[in-house]
Amino acid sequence: MVFRKKSKIIGIDIGSSSIKVIQLSDNNGGYTLSRFGMAPLAPEMIVDGTIMDSVRCVETLQNLLKDQSISTKDAVISLSGHSVIVKRVSLPQMTEDELAESIKWEAEQYIPFDINDVNTDFQILNTFVDPDGKPQMNVLLAVVKKDKITEYTSLVIEAGLRPVIVDIDSFALENMYGINYEVKEGETVALINIGASLTNINILQKGMFAFTRDVSIGGNKYTESIQKDLGLSYENAERAKKGESVEGVDSFALDSVVESVSGEIVNEITRSFGYFKTASGNEKIDKIMLSGGSSKIKGMDNFLQQRLDLPIEIVNPFRKIEIPPEFDSNYIRDIAPLTAVAVGLGIRRLNDK
Repeated sequence: MVFRKKSKIIGIDIGSSSIKVIQLSDNNGGYTLSRFGMAPLAPEMIVDGTIMDSVRCVETLQNLLKDQSISTKDAVISLSGHSVIVKRVSLPQMTEDELAESIKWEAEQYIPFDINDVNTDFQILNTFVDPDGKPQMNVLLAVVKKDKITEYTSLVIEAGLRPVIVDIDSFALENMYGINYEVKEGETVALINIGASLTNINILQKGMFAFTRDVSIGGNKYTESIQKDLGLSYENAERAKKGESVEGVDSFALDSVVESVSGEIVNEITRSFGYFKTASGNEKIDKIMLSGGSSKIKGMDNFLQQRLDLPIEIVNPFRKIEIPPEFDSNYIRDIAPLTAVAVGLGIRRLNDK
């Protein structure tokens, strides 16, 4: 979705619990952080990825842009959830122009939506010859419902911006990882981003997209379970989830609730790994790179490591991004795991693929 070419772009990650804005400047093949801001959203403003209160969301975004003195108008946003389908498919080899003409009909067999209700895009990953000697190609197919695109682009437009690129969360995670971490020969990496209402699971083989799945469980589930089981207000449940001291809360009972929800997340991750292994025939995942707000829940990385029997590393999206001295380094370090999608959006440029 490209309207006009501009040199400066801002990435906007619109989540269920916060909006994050970022601006990265090019720096001799790398990137320098120019602007970053994050503002919380009340829990009723965006529910399960659906914008319930666009007026307050627009106001939050406008205030965030003002606070960060951002004048750039061209914005990159991303989508995820049940309105988004990403698949890796094999098709007979053809030119990119030929595929562009036929992709709508090729996509129809892979999606549960009316083809007229979606936007489709694609990227040719590689070519190969099948066992019958016929030339084939692996294609990354992305399908998004038009009403979901309209919902989020309208919010950005109402805030006075131009949505020049609409990305997908899993691709943003992949781009973030690509600029910060080296690809090891033969390595299979799972990027797991546990957000407020969704968990994005994205598996890369040799640094290339292999599988993705969005699961409808995240940090909000911890808060809801703590509220219900321990009889706390929303605010106190949020504090307890983050490991802050809350009067009258039994630590053993709290740990039990947190572990129960973490177990649900582990089950969904395990199920996703099973889907990937069945589809690809690859039995090996080498490590997990963890991000998102819930990655900061006390003991989350150790819990996942023990239950999944895989090495876990917390992602640092700023690992190879230059941070100027005017930024609070402690703050950047603290919020880094929450910025994985935002950084992936911030590195996008018009006309890239």
